[in-house]
Amino acid sequence: MCIGIPMQVTALEPGFAWVDGRGESRRVRTNLIEHCAPGQWLLVFLDDARELISAERATEVNATLDLLMSALGHRGPGTLLDEPGFSLPSGMDVQTIQQMTQS
Repeated sequence: MCIGIPMQVTALEPGFAWVDGRGESRRVRTNLIEHCAPGQWLLVFLDDARELISAERATEVNATLDLLMSALGHRGPGTLLDEPGFSLPSGMDVQTIQQMTQS
């Protein structure tokens, strides 16, 4: 499954747009869309603008992505799965890991 990220155009270069969205800025290719202008919204996947979308659609997609991130336990940048709710082997000592692997 592919998930497009709504990003707003801030500047244009031939064949590219500078966009902002969901806390990041990036340069994306625009060869898959006819044209765009600063202030417009693009649906971006893998650094390609895939579709020109309305501001309303961008809001809907962002709300859906927020729900998804909430369901996954994301509470902000760098916190996804920081606290999985169980002990990870990387946080255990050697003896504990050995006890887990013995039958």
